[in-house]
Amino acid sequence: MYRRFALLMLAALFSAVLFSKNEESSLNSSPDNLSQVLAECENLLSDTIIKLTEEDFEEVAQRLGVEVAAIKAVVEIEAGHSHEGFASPGKPLINFDLTMFRRFATRRGVNLSKYSKSHSVVFTSSRGSQTRAYRRLDAAMSINPHAAIEGTFWGMFQIGGFNWKKCGAKNLDDFVERMSTSEREQLEMFAEFIVNSNLLKPLQDKNWTTFARGYNGPGYARRNYHTRMAKAYNRYSQAASAAEKAEEDPKA
Repeated sequence: MYRRFALLMLAALFSAVLFSKNEESSLNSSPDNLSQVLAECENLLSDTIIKLTEEDFEEVAQRLGVEVAAIKAVVEIEAGHSHEGFASPGKPLINFDLTMFRRFATRRGVNLSKYSKSHSVVFTSSRGSQTRAYRRLDAAMSINPHAAIEGTFWGMFQIGGFNWKKCGAKNLDDFVERMSTSEREQLEMFAEFIVNSNLLKPLQDKNWTTFARGYNGPGYARRNYHTRMAKAYNRYSQAASAAEKAEEDPKA
C-alpha cells in the first residue's frame, strides 16, 4: 500500500517538473519533447505496474453514478479478460492504427509515401504483439510524433490519442504521460472521456447500443461491441450479486 502511494506521488512530481517547463499546447511542443515522453515515463516506473484495485473501480463508479460491472464490461471488451492496461512497466497497452496515423499525418502535411521503404515497419501488421506495436509507434513518431500519438489507441480502455482533450489532458505530452503512469490514471481518463463525449448516461442506463456507437464508432455493430459488452456486464453483475449474498449469509 505504501509503495503504491509513494509511486503515485513520484508520478505526480515527475509530471509537475516535466510540464511546468512547457505551458504551450501540444501543437507547439518540440518533436524531441514528444519523442522522449514514453522513455521518461518508462524510467519513472521502470519495475512496477500500478494495477487497478477493486477500491479504484468502486470510487470512480460511485462518482460517475454507474455500476462497477458496467466499467468492467468496457475494460473486458477493450483490453481482454486480463484487464491489463500495460504491456510492461511504463508502457501502456497500445494499438497503433495505420489508417488513423495516415489521417492525422495527412492533416499535418506529411506525405507518408516517401517513408514506405525507410520506415517499412510502420506499414506492417503488429497484430497480437505489443513489441511490434511499439516498434511501429516508435518509427511513426520519428516521422511525425503528433500524428503517431493521435493515431494510436492507448491503455486498458483503448482511447485514441486524438481524444486527448476529452480525457482532460493538457496536451499530447500530458496524455501520454498520464496513460503511462498507472491503471488508475487510465481509469480517470476514461471517466473524463465518457463525460465529455456525452456517453455517461448511456453507460448509466446500460444502453449498450448507444454507448458502443459513441465509444467504438459507426462500425460497432459489425464487431458486435454492443452485444459483447452486454454479455460481459451481465456476467460481472451476476458475480457481484453472488458475492454480496455470500457476505450477507456466509453459511448460504
